Amino acid sequence: MIRKMTMLLVLLISTNSIAQFAANKSEENIDNWPERVYDLTIDYETVNFTGKDVKAMTINGGIPGPNLEFNEGEFAIINVTNKMDVETSVHWHGMILPNFYDGVPYLTTPPILPGETLQYKFALKQSGTYWYHSHTGLQEQRGVYGSIQINPKKTDLEYDKDLVLVLSDWMDENPKTQLKNLKRGNEWYLIKKNQVQSWDKVIAKGATGAKLKMMWQRMPDMAILDNYYDRFFINGGAEQNYPGFSPGEKVRLRFVNAAAASYFWLTFGGEDPMLVSADGLDVVPVEKNKTLIGVAETYDFIVTIPESGKLEIRATSQDGSGQASAYLGTGKILDAPEVPKPDLIKQMQQMMNMGMKMGAPAAKFNPSKNDSIEKMKKYAMKMDGMKMDEMQKDKDSTKMMHDDMAHQDMKMEGDKGQMDGGMKMGYIVPKDKVIGDNMKTGGNPEFNYNYLKALGNTEFEKGKPVREMLFNLTGNMNRYVWSINGIPLSETDKIKINQGEVVRITLNNMTMMHHPMHLHGHFFRVLNENGERSPLKHTVNVAPMQKVVIEFDAVEYGDWFFHCHVLYHINSGMARIFSYDTPRDERLKGYPLTNLTTEADHMWTWGEVTAASHMTELFYTATNIRNQFIIRGEYGWNENIEAEFTYERWLNSYFRVFGGVNVENEGKDSLDEISTTGVVGVRYLLPLLIDSDLRIDNKLRPTISFATATMIFRNIALFGKYEYQMDFGWVSDFEPETEFKEETTWQVGLEYVLSRDFSLMGSYDNRFGAGGGLSLRF
Repeated sequence: MIRKMTMLLVLLISTNSIAQFAANKSEENIDNWPERVYDLTIDYETVNFTGKDVKAMTINGGIPGPNLEFNEGEFAIINVTNKMDVETSVHWHGMILPNFYDGVPYLTTPPILPGETLQYKFALKQSGTYWYHSHTGLQEQRGVYGSIQINPKKTDLEYDKDLVLVLSDWMDENPKTQLKNLKRGNEWYLIKKNQVQSWDKVIAKGATGAKLKMMWQRMPDMAILDNYYDRFFINGGAEQNYPGFSPGEKVRLRFVNAAAASYFWLTFGGEDPMLVSADGLDVVPVEKNKTLIGVAETYDFIVTIPESGKLEIRATSQDGSGQASAYLGTGKILDAPEVPKPDLIKQMQQMMNMGMKMGAPAAKFNPSKNDSIEKMKKYAMKMDGMKMDEMQKDKDSTKMMHDDMAHQDMKMEGDKGQMDGGMKMGYIVPKDKVIGDNMKTGGNPEFNYNYLKALGNTEFEKGKPVREMLFNLTGNMNRYVWSINGIPLSETDKIKINQGEVVRITLNNMTMMHHPMHLHGHFFRVLNENGERSPLKHTVNVAPMQKVVIEFDAVEYGDWFFHCHVLYHINSGMARIFSYDTPRDERLKGYPLTNLTTEADHMWTWGEVTAASHMTELFYTATNIRNQFIIRGEYGWNENIEAEFTYERWLNSYFRVFGGVNVENEGKDSLDEISTTGVVGVRYLLPLLIDSDLRIDNKLRPTISFATATMIFRNIALFGKYEYQMDFGWVSDFEPETEFKEETTWQVGLEYVLSRDFSLMGSYDNRFGAGGGLSLRF
């Protein structure tokens, strides 16, 4: 009878998605579990954190939203009401729950439309520290997030009280405006933070060679954090005081990094704290006073309130641009250790001295819809000469993983799978040292997870088939396009996985940025030096130019999101969908998946106009990942004019083809003869960040041009343009004895950046002469 009931439940799950929740509830025998109900309302509120009124989004009137406290074994019912005039959503980060309630709009759950209420219902089969946030656009940055505390049924940890500390970042500026400025290559945020690696600083530190190597790889200035934030918060404020703790009390501090883009260094005054939990799951306790908490991670620490004085807990932004503090207890402050600001030029030198190669394409040449799957097949790590069932029998798990990783390094060195490198400490070291490794001693110890050790064996059931995948994390900083294996979400299909297999993913970061990769609906093992007791997490940091291997047990159904949790990276394409290929929930009818998959591919527009004493200039562009429209016009007060409209298609991150119309005067210093020509050509970003343009017009006149700009001081950029046009008379009728004509135009100038939107400029143009003026960006 029991067997028949089990088969019936399996049939229901596979054929009727609406029955999934009921089946889950029946299967877990939770009909009599106590219910706990929360009502959440998402609405607009005017906030003022810096002296400026800003229209924000709040949950129950606050930022962050309320802490939702449950007990393990309860049944959660959460009613979310949307009182805004735009749709919203809520994802329950780190929670194991029915697919329909995961909260990714258009993928698993319908969006919550204006004026509507959506009820989420799921059993709490876990304990720990988690959080919730909007998964719609950039709403999380505007305040739609909060914490979840699930108290365990029993614990061996000794503590008296709990305190949830939600870390976040805040900008007065509209988040969409910041993303637009990142996509246009505006360096104002680095300028504002004094983090531009301008030539005066580079030369002073003897880093000219490293800077040139970076530019040769088409890489802009290093940045730990692209955005500019006005404040960093703990529980909604830059400083919080909690005097209600008594000396000698042990407090479990539950940290949630709910920031949109910021990593934080956690440091503690007084005695070193005891780290006891990561991403909601308890680990072997370890004393640790300086811990990097990535975006979307959670960590629990136990601290003891000192007999005299109050304890400072400091969260310092990883890029050194700000911090927030919380104080526990009363009396004299026991200061938390300071984390020095990072030296970006020194980091650049170190990376270049190691021969690291960066700049993997963020958009491949004309990818097919199945390209990501083919890429993974191409780079699949096949265990030559060693069957998986034999590997499972190996008692020495650490050695097994080390050998596994060595083999992977060999395969990743090139498509030929040749061992082009030297042997060291049992690992194969790539000749060009492109790949770091969270398991190697050569990796940065501050950016690995070796300090996390599970309480017990986390290995999966022996004999399960293992599916190997390689995800190269790729990006283009110049255009701010982020992807996996060179393919953004909008250009790939779902990745099909099967129940009953283990999915092992090598995450290879080929960019200069940290990427916190989050998998919905699952916990995965993060393979580290602890072997069979490698920790389980739902979010993993992949440091620049390093590699992390994760694996998860495919035991779910439906579709699940996998993405970088830096809000501006996911909204620029760094995401994938894992699919168990089960029927789509009927409740999603009318909510097409393309609304999610194409979200990062919408058109962005911006422009710039310059009014100077010798000329005026206009530049306007509309662009997405592949398509770009450009309007450019120059008019000199000496009656020289040139205007152009082009459409270009990005074939990869650096190369595009274009066609359009060009209008210019034929006679010098005269508008009597205006010529209109059609043009076609190619544009290519050369090493040293030089933009090139090779074209030919309908008069068969070839033209080549180059343009570049570089920051020589913090606020001052040097820019230059050069264009050379040839006319062989193939179409035009020349004067007698004239067989060839040429025209050279060039411009060189300086720009002083006043703000995000304004600059002073001065230039000399061989057509317009010398002059200066003001540039406005919009």
